[in-house]
Amino acid sequence: MVSLNYIIKTMSRDEIDIAIDWAASEGWNPGLYDADCFYTADPGGFLVGELNHEPIATISVVKYGETFGFLGFYIVKPAYRGKGYGIQIWNAGLERLSERNIGLDGVTDQQSNYKKSGFKLAYRNIRYEGVSGGRPPNNPGIIDLSQVPFDTIERYDQPFFPENRSQFLKSWLHQPDSIAFGFMQNGTLSGYGMVRICQSGYKIGPLFADTPQIAETLFIALKSRIKPGGKIYLDTPNMNQDAIALAENQNMKVVFETARMYTGDFPDLPLQKLFGVTTFELG
Repeated sequence: MVSLNYIIKTMSRDEIDIAIDWAASEGWNPGLYDADCFYTADPGGFLVGELNHEPIATISVVKYGETFGFLGFYIVKPAYRGKGYGIQIWNAGLERLSERNIGLDGVTDQQSNYKKSGFKLAYRNIRYEGVSGGRPPNNPGIIDLSQVPFDTIERYDQPFFPENRSQFLKSWLHQPDSIAFGFMQNGTLSGYGMVRICQSGYKIGPLFADTPQIAETLFIALKSRIKPGGKIYLDTPNMNQDAIALAENQNMKVVFETARMYTGDFPDLPLQKLFGVTTFELG
C-alpha cells in the first residue's frame, strides 16, 4: 500500500545525480558528465518520488520539440520495489509526455510491462564491449569535430532523431574527457562520432556514417585515442547488420541489450547509417 507521505516532484539539477548513481548501481554504466547534458535537454524532464523526504524512485521524461518524448531512468530503490511506488512515478511520467510519441530503451525482461502501457517493440539495441587503443587510421577525411560548424553537424544529425535535439547536442558534444571526430568527403560531412568517459571505461556514441567503411574508420580513430587496454563500449541497433559486423570485426563481445520501444508509429530513422546509439537514457 502506497504511503500518503509519498510525493512526486521535478528534480533539481543536483538531484539528477541520484538517478545517475542509481543507474550505475544497476550496471547501466552512465557517463561521468551525462547529467549536465541531460538537464540541458529538458530541465523539467526528471521526476523523483520521495517517501518521507527520502528519494526512492526516479524517472526521466524528456520532451523533444512538439511531438516526441523519451523515457529513461525508471528506477525504484530495491527495498521499495513491488509496493506501488514505481507505477505511480511511471504514470506521472507518462502524463507529462501525453499526446506525444514516446520512446524508451528498456531492459528486455520488462517488455511485457511496457506493452501494458502501450509501448511496441521496434528493434533491439545491443551493447558490445571491446578494448581501447590501437593504431589510428591514416585517413585525411578524419577531422576534429570542433572544426565543423555546429549547423552542419545539426543538419547531419537531424535524420537520426525524431525531433530537434539541438540544445542537448550542443552540450553533449562538449563534455569534458570526450573526443569527437567528423569525416569529410568531397567537402561534405559524411559521418561523425564521439567517445566519452563513463563509470567504467568509455562509450562511443553517437556513431553515424554514410557507409560502413566510414563508420569503422571513425570507430578506430576514436578508440585509438583512449589509453590502451581499457574497456570501450558501442551500442548498436540489431537492425543494422553492418554495425554488428563492425563490432565483431573489432573483437567486441555482447554484454547487454535493450528493447527500443515506442507508443506511436516507429520513427523513420536511417538505421543503416546508425552504428552507435547516443545514449540509452535520452535516445
